[in-house]
Amino acid sequence: MLVRSPVRHRIVAVRPRRAADFSRLWVAQGAGVAAAQVAELALPLLAVLTLNASALELGLLGVARWLPFLLLALPLGVLVDRHRRRPMIVISDWGRAALTVAIIVAAVAGMLTMPALLVLAAAIGCFTVLFEVSYQSIVPSVVPPSGLASANSKLAATAAAIQVGGPGLGGLLVQLITAPLALLVTAGGYVISALSVGGIRAHETLPAERGRFIDELRAGLSFVRRDRYLVANLGFSALYNPFIQWVMVLFLLHAVDELGLDAFQVGLILAIGATGALAGSLLAGPLVRRFGAGRPILLTAIAECVVLLVLPIADASWGAPLLVIVLGLVFAVGDAGATLSSVILITIRQLRTPDHMLGRVNASMRWVSYGTIAFGAAAGGIVGELVGTRIGILIGVLFTFAAVIWVALGPLPRVTDPAELAIPERREPEASPVAAG
Repeated sequence: MLVRSPVRHRIVAVRPRRAADFSRLWVAQGAGVAAAQVAELALPLLAVLTLNASALELGLLGVARWLPFLLLALPLGVLVDRHRRRPMIVISDWGRAALTVAIIVAAVAGMLTMPALLVLAAAIGCFTVLFEVSYQSIVPSVVPPSGLASANSKLAATAAAIQVGGPGLGGLLVQLITAPLALLVTAGGYVISALSVGGIRAHETLPAERGRFIDELRAGLSFVRRDRYLVANLGFSALYNPFIQWVMVLFLLHAVDELGLDAFQVGLILAIGATGALAGSLLAGPLVRRFGAGRPILLTAIAECVVLLVLPIADASWGAPLLVIVLGLVFAVGDAGATLSSVILITIRQLRTPDHMLGRVNASMRWVSYGTIAFGAAAGGIVGELVGTRIGILIGVLFTFAAVIWVALGPLPRVTDPAELAIPERREPEASPVAAG
């Protein structure tokens, strides 16, 4: 008994601490998602309704928001691996909150211009890069390897649940109190996230030695390039993300100008779509256990792209109620597929990457998969300006099928249990019997 007692005491002490840390991370994630959801709708609607933005200007707004990933993800990945991730998340949240307040003040004072909005959106994007790289890198510090899939599923389910109400709330707020004041919710969400993450006490291991900055940056890229599962993961996102952003840039303008929908109705469409994301996050675990990881990834990729073909067909003659239902279902199917595949792919990435490389690997993935979104937003805006929003949406949808081809030809469809891909560091130690004393 004297041998077993200290072991029991240690387990009792550690598990509640981990649970509390994950709860704080969970709250922060929920607040951050709520903030981002309102901004996702309020910022472009602010540009359209207050600044009379064109398709090209909306494309430039997308570029401003996503270009920081292309410029900063890699160096920030090295920075995150050299320092503790928790302070990085807190800094990014406070920075985004302050910049959002700046947009609100400028708009209410009548001083906001399109160039100013682009600059402030780009600055928010810089802090978002830091948040994204740090946030996914801290999860393995607060969750044991065996709990990663469950933790990622819970985080995705929470994000999806908030997305159900987020766009509708954002659209309603824009309708009732205008887009600038709706952004107060965004600023408040970032503040809650910062305070919650600040309470995390999980130990983060720092590298004993540091190499040259450029060498560490190259090491992260090299690690991704040598792992065929990470390359497959990266290619999927890099081919799908820019073209779905192309479609969304034009859809918001198309919905208001061509379909005659108001801000609340657009928000309601996106809210219905988010119910699919919630379903996808909840079904990820059962589907992987039943069919393995590979088949769901391929089938959801096909479904995501096929349903988008409905968007350019939709017409104002259908009437607002039918448009809201049909377009909401389109986004529900797409969001379900995107969330389900994301849960699986993020888990594979975390299982394949050692802790000291996680910041750089996440940064490398974000550099390509999110950085290309800037090009998609710009291209969508330009094409929409030249051929109109309807034809522009159709072209963007057709390009998304490149992601299906990539997945079908790669190793992902043949993955069964993601745990089988784990590197030794990420494997749970086998349980051993405790001495009887």
